[in-house]
Amino acid sequence: MNALNCMLLYVNAVKLPLFGHFHQRPVRYWQGTEGKAKDDSKTEGQPEQQKRQQNRIKKKRKRDEQPDGGKKVISRRPVRYWQGTEGKTKDDNKTEGQPEQQKRQQNRIKKKRKRDEQPDGGKKVISGKSDPFPGPPPIPKGKLEKFKRKGKIQKPLQHHYKLKDIITRSEEASEMAQKQAARFDLLLPEDAGFLEGDEDEDTCMISQEDIADAVDITSGAKHFNLKLCQFGPYRLDYSRTGRHLLLGGRRGHVACVDWQSKQLMCELNVMESVNDVKWLHTEHMFAVAQKKWLHIYDSNGIELHCIRKFNDVLRMQFLPYHFLLATASATGFLQYLDVSIGKEVAAICTKTGRLDVMCQNPHNAVIHLGHPNGTVTLWSPNQKEALVKMLCHQGGVRSVTVDKTGTYMITSGMDKKMKVFDIRAFKPLRSYFLPTGASCLSLSQRGLLSAATGDIVQVYRDVWSTPVTKPYMAHRVRGSVWGLGFCPFEDVLGVGHGEGFTSMLVPGAGEPNFDGLDANPYRSAKQRQEWEVKALLEKIQPELITLDPSELGYVDRANFEQRHQDRVEALGFDPLGKEKFVPKHKKKGRSSAAGIERRKRQVAHEDQRDVIRKTVEDRMKLEEERNRMKEKKAALSGKRSALDRFKK
Repeated sequence: MNALNCMLLYVNAVKLPLFGHFHQRPVRYWQGTEGKAKDDSKTEGQPEQQKRQQNRIKKKRKRDEQPDGGKKVISRRPVRYWQGTEGKTKDDNKTEGQPEQQKRQQNRIKKKRKRDEQPDGGKKVISGKSDPFPGPPPIPKGKLEKFKRKGKIQKPLQHHYKLKDIITRSEEASEMAQKQAARFDLLLPEDAGFLEGDEDEDTCMISQEDIADAVDITSGAKHFNLKLCQFGPYRLDYSRTGRHLLLGGRRGHVACVDWQSKQLMCELNVMESVNDVKWLHTEHMFAVAQKKWLHIYDSNGIELHCIRKFNDVLRMQFLPYHFLLATASATGFLQYLDVSIGKEVAAICTKTGRLDVMCQNPHNAVIHLGHPNGTVTLWSPNQKEALVKMLCHQGGVRSVTVDKTGTYMITSGMDKKMKVFDIRAFKPLRSYFLPTGASCLSLSQRGLLSAATGDIVQVYRDVWSTPVTKPYMAHRVRGSVWGLGFCPFEDVLGVGHGEGFTSMLVPGAGEPNFDGLDANPYRSAKQRQEWEVKALLEKIQPELITLDPSELGYVDRANFEQRHQDRVEALGFDPLGKEKFVPKHKKKGRSSAAGIERRKRQVAHEDQRDVIRKTVEDRMKLEEERNRMKEKKAALSGKRSALDRFKK
């Protein structure tokens, strides 16, 4: 046999193709797989590539059979307790066959439900006992009402989603602040105490010497007398922290003192009469209303400014949150000075004559002025007219004062009466008769009222809640009283009189708990500097002074007419108004001057005819209405009445 025959016999025996064996095309994974079993034993005799392909197909089928697709997830989002729990029971036996992750999730849900069912929230207690009063302690409604700021605002429509969300968040913050303030009110370290007498003993009969002997040395040192006979009588003013005292004598003597340590800060004589003195935003600056001009000094007695626009000033009030110094002059002008920039904000002519009775409302910064005709007027720098005019007395008003909440106003007049008014309703609540009338009034932080009648100073308690028949305390000074003022955060009443100054001890007058961020009596120099910068940054503009400060938080819902009027004032013309007629230019000589004027006149006549037609129609409607009313009256008069028998 030759070599070719031997090769053919070998090929037939092995069943291999002779040609193309080395260039055979690879079999794809979808080819040649029909009818093949999954058993690996049946893959014997197949090419290695087909085996690998079948292994891939098996793995893919296994992945498809798994519920999660057989994917390896590195970071999966945790399934929440509300997801994937529909239709599942609490029995652990029914969770067989479920993925491990869902089992763990169900276990967490069961544990959470058990904790919620327990009264103490599932907390582990060392003693093993549960809390009989779980949750935060309840807050009394009275405490919540005490710290309530304002009612809830009516929320806008649904499409104002952003504004609605802002209002909701602000209300939640306000409610949380109200609850926290009411809850921590019990933790205040101090409480106000009052003077209590023995049986059948009036507290007004207890003298200042007895009180000073009974109290401790520090409190007893707060009662003292300054004999200043040469330059009296004296006006006085305490700083907002209650640590510094400012005295101004009628004959030109001015002094500022740290009255607790009895250290004199400065003393000067201005060589002219002094009508009033007032501290500014810090104890390093004060204003003096001298005979002719308004002067500002520092704590060393150096004159900083002489403001000639403010002449003949009689009384002053300082608004600390607005940095405004309000002055009332003998010429009848009420002026406002911004001490932060040194400019006059407003000058109002009250047209009521000499202004020597003045006070401020600490709640809304409105100025109250008393007049000789018995009226009290309320003013703000935004209006040239009085906000409110109240007839309080039959004679002239001698003194006015307002409590710190802005609710009650107390006045005294020439008719020897002292009246208590509710400013919210502008109505009198109480009226008291004083034999000689009260020349000066002052209210403390705790609601005690001091009234000066001649050389006697009387202190009353709860004058607006219950009728008062006798004073709480009384004290006689050496001269006629010219100025009264309670010291903030101290049970001290300062009295300026003709013989100098007297510091009285009045238990229960001062607020025992102070706000360290607002007026801190124990602040350092660094804290004072930081407070001054912060107060200047948070300064309230004079335009925000109103009778009701809560209106500033409301949404202004201006109607179409108001918005249109504001737009006309801003643009200078009416964008919705009728346009002025402009004749169209015509060619071929038809736009001569006479022709243009003729066309303008025709349009004007047409507009005039429309106005006349509308006026005639309105007049006819009025006449028809009058005729209808006459017919109705005639019909009523035609009926017989029971009084017709008395007619002749």
